[in-house]
Amino acid sequence: MPKTIILIPSRMSASRLPGKPLLKINDLPIISHVFNKAKKTNIGKVVVCTEDNEILEAVKKNGGEAVLTSDRHKSGSDRILEGYKKLGIDNVDYILNLQGDEPNIDGNDIINLNNFMINNNADIGTLATKIKSETMLHNENIVKVALKEKLSNENFPIAAEFARKDFSNKYENIYHHIGIYIYKVNTLEKFVNYDQTKNEIQYKLEQLRALDNGIKINVALANSSPIGIDTEEDYLALKKIMEYKS
Repeated sequence: MPKTIILIPSRMSASRLPGKPLLKINDLPIISHVFNKAKKTNIGKVVVCTEDNEILEAVKKNGGEAVLTSDRHKSGSDRILEGYKKLGIDNVDYILNLQGDEPNIDGNDIINLNNFMINNNADIGTLATKIKSETMLHNENIVKVALKEKLSNENFPIAAEFARKDFSNKYENIYHHIGIYIYKVNTLEKFVNYDQTKNEIQYKLEQLRALDNGIKINVALANSSPIGIDTEEDYLALKKIMEYKS
């Protein structure tokens, strides 16, 4: 059976909400909620990769595992590759990059993505969910992915394009992209070593570096779209939801 590990990049210096990994919901830091959600999938070893001692200590204090990485990384992909190398784990086939600010991610979506990767021997996999309104389609803060076929629970099609703009005049099958990735280890190494491409820099979408270099990204259907925490309002809204559910 192929071996997957889950790595969660995290840092204190987010531009819009500094310190968000340690903001608490139900007396537990957000980063620890994400760690626990990943752990419950039973996919494999889970480790937080961070440049900050505060996050490292908080994760460990709450029963998790973390590794300290450089503060010079430009992206989460760079950070998890260093974390993987520092861990020195043998015989890893896939690395799943889980966002550290989405504590209400559906664990079943993570499991399904991992299964699709293994069953299809893909290089990179990610998630997408249905777009529920015209407003979402036009909202440039929401990243869209276009596919050449309709997405279902049964298929794992290749992404044709990612964009922030509405490109429904060009594609019929457009979905809301969820920024969770799973890589073959050697694909992640190649990806990180490529220079940033013009498209990646212009559109601020890291995944375009893969497409521009001929690496295919397969997409699995997610049951739900997790709420990412980018602002104080996001945090308070999700805190209210999660504390109500508990």
